[in-house]
This record gives sequence, C-alpha cells and structure tokens, in this order.
Amino acid sequence: MGDNPMLKFVGTGQDYPVKREAQERAHDFGEISKSFLVEKAEEQAARCSQCGVPYCSTHCPLHNHIPDWLRLTAEGRLREAYELSNMTSTMPEICGRICPQDRLCEGNCVIEFSGHGSVTIGSVEKYITDTAWKEGWVEPLVAGKATGQSVAIIGAGPAGLTTAEYLRVAGHEVHVYDRHDRAGGLLTYGIPGFKLEKDVVMRRIQRLKDGGIIFHESFEVGKDATLEELRTKHDAILIATGVYKARDIKAPGVGAGGIVKALDYLTASNKANFGDKVPEHEDGSLLAKDKHVVVIGGGDTAMDCVRTAIRQGAKSVKCLYRRDRDNMPGSQREVANAEEEGVEFVWLSAPVAFEGTEQVTAVKATKMRLGQPDASGRRSPEPEPGSEFTLEADLVIKALGFEPEELPKLFGAEDLSVTRWGTLRVDHRTMMTSVDGVFAAGDIVRGASLVVWAIRDGRDVTEHMHRYLKAKAAAGAKQRVAA
Repeated sequence: MGDNPMLKFVGTGQDYPVKREAQERAHDFGEISKSFLVEKAEEQAARCSQCGVPYCSTHCPLHNHIPDWLRLTAEGRLREAYELSNMTSTMPEICGRICPQDRLCEGNCVIEFSGHGSVTIGSVEKYITDTAWKEGWVEPLVAGKATGQSVAIIGAGPAGLTTAEYLRVAGHEVHVYDRHDRAGGLLTYGIPGFKLEKDVVMRRIQRLKDGGIIFHESFEVGKDATLEELRTKHDAILIATGVYKARDIKAPGVGAGGIVKALDYLTASNKANFGDKVPEHEDGSLLAKDKHVVVIGGGDTAMDCVRTAIRQGAKSVKCLYRRDRDNMPGSQREVANAEEEGVEFVWLSAPVAFEGTEQVTAVKATKMRLGQPDASGRRSPEPEPGSEFTLEADLVIKALGFEPEELPKLFGAEDLSVTRWGTLRVDHRTMMTSVDGVFAAGDIVRGASLVVWAIRDGRDVTEHMHRYLKAKAAAGAKQRVAA
C-alpha cells in the first residue's frame, strides 16, 4: 500500500477507547470512556476503506462526510477534519457520544460486512470535536446582517437549538422558549451524564447565548403566553417540543406509590448531578438507594434508568422486557454496559399486576413467547399460560416510550392540526403546520426518535423558515411601496 495512510483495516484491528472498569464507573456519573489518544484516533481512522459508495454516510441522517474526515484525521489534519464534520452537524461531539452508531454509520460500514470490524466512527467524531474545543477551533456564533425579523422557537432540544443557530447566522433575531430551567431538552435532563456529560451540552448552549440568541427558560407556552400571543410578537414560529408524555401500563395496582415514570426519574437524577436541590431525592420517592428496582421496558431510556439506579446504590436492579435480547429496540452496547455494571435482564417477561397498597412491594409478571410478526415486522409477544412469577420491588420505573402531549389544548391553539398519533400535522413540502407561519420539526412531527434525526429536521426546517421569512419581508416591502 506504500505511503497510503488509509486501507489499514487488514492489518489493524477494530479498537474503541478503553472503558473504565465496571466496579469503578458504577459509582459515578462520569462518562465511562474518555476520548482516543491522537495516535489511536489516527490509527482507527486509517482503517477506512475509502469505498466508492460510502454506506456510512448514506445511513447517517445528517449525511456527514465521514470518509473525508476520517482521511483527514489519518493524515493528521485534525482541524480540517473538524471543519468538515461541522459543516453538516451543529453538535458532532454530542452525536459522537450518543448516536447508536451500531445501527447507523458503523452498522453499515463496508469493512464490517467483510468481517474486519467497522471503523469506530463515533469515537473518532467525538475525539475530533473535543480536540477542537480544547484547541479553540470552535468559532463563536456570529450573526449575519440583521434582517429585522424575529423568530420564536418553542423547545430547546436538539431540533430547536439547531434551527436557532442557523437562523441566527442568517441574521434573524431568535428567541428560544423552554419549560425547563436549563436549555437542552433531553440532552440536559433525559440522558444521564455517564453517556453525555453535562458540560458538553452547556458549552454548546453558552455558545448560542453568546451569539445573541435569547433564551426564555422556565417559560410554558399555554401558561405564560398562548401560541397566538407569540405569533403577534414574532414573524415565524418553530414548534420543536419533542414528545414527553409517558406511555402507561394498564394493570392492577399500577397506582401504588413507588411506581414512577422514567423521565421523572432521570430528570431528578440529572438535576441532582447539577447540584440542584431535589425534593424527590430528599424524600426518596425518585431515588434508588437501598431499593430493589425493577425497570419495565427495553429501549435506550430503560437502559439509562437501570444504569442510573446502579449508580444511586440500589440493592438490586432488574430490567423486565417482553421480547428477547435480539428483538429489543435499545442499543446492544448499552445492554452490555448495563450487564457489566450488575443489571439483571429478565427477558420475555411482562408485568400483569403490582403488589402493595400504599407502596409497591413486588411486580407480578408472566413469561412471554414470540408469535407471528406484527405490522412493523417484529414478532408479537404472547403470554405463556401458567408461567406467572413475582419480583421483589421497592421502586418500579416505567420506561415504555413517549407520546405527544395535546399541544392544541396545551398551547391554546385549537386550529393546530394533529395526526391520529397526536403528532403535529405538517405539509412535508414546507414543514409548516396548519397555522400560517408556524412550523414544526423533530419528534413532535416524527414521533419519538433519535437526537441525530432531530438535528437533521432542525437543519431542514431552517431552509423552509428562511424562505418563508424572505417572502414575508418582500411582501411587506411591496405593500409599503404601494402605500
């Protein structure tokens, strides 16, 4: 291969940053592995085959220029690699940490198909941007020439923050409204620090604030202002609230104390790790310490809950899931991390009742078997007759996914149209809702999904909003001339 810095996958094996030992990391909320050293990052980047059809890029929702910045990294041109990764993503160091690369870019790597193990793309992406922050290559957000137009963004999660950044660069005045006391949405309060340390999120948000984006935190649309009132103040609005309404379980005893929602549990934990006073930790209602914990669900949120409970000092942590390991929606890497840290998985099992009156004492469950595929193609779980069993539980966490809140009612906007799933209905050619000048993006349109898709939607809706604002300004100028 001569001096070619690439194509090293035959002689160099797949390698990830070293994880801290499970016994060590299970006692704190720091990330379980740190960034590559420069030599390792260059070595892993050099394994890229530079194939003619880069499936890694086509399966990335952002279509990141992955082979190009891998080559630049292998050649030691790290600043150029960062600049290229930054062209398509507003937060590459966050995607590098929390994207399910095993299902997206790395899962579709050509050398993975050939049996050599994929390039560790996410770890290299994280390394590139962490280095950029450290070296001062991340430039301040600079607003474009002022347009005289104002935009409201409801929701400070990844979709809203992405749109805010791009619209500010375009010269618009941007206001971000969020119900929480810190911006970031699920990045801040939904994802634990062992996957995404909070200073990583906060420095991104501070960059936006320093760039002149105005944040209205602890602001509830529908309570502090209706959607219509915001429309009178701004030239366009983006709704990017995400989906926060927890799916529930219908079973006897589900109303007992100690049966809690996953997001309430995770938010309390993240607030405590910020140093906030958390009453639910003081009274123990959202704290796993010295408790037998059962988490119900098999997605990434369930994995976040079981691993948080371990760190809070639970006596035991069990994850109850109605399908088997191969059919669970959560990341297999997260399952492996949880098992290393002491979580027990109870596969092919579902709750049928909860014991205890004032306070839950146990989960009554039944064994399941996988039947015929459902509409999604996944095999449907069916109960095994006569297979009921009981798990001791002082704290039960429901991690069954999320649905949209009733935004028309919540926002005082009855003319805001929704789909039969409760998501906002948009014209997919413009990403505008049924209300003129009100756009929507992210999970509130597509349903519960990935952070990387929210960033992609935020990027896409920016173009539509900018086009709308430009036409609105032109129409206004025309009216003034006519007058």
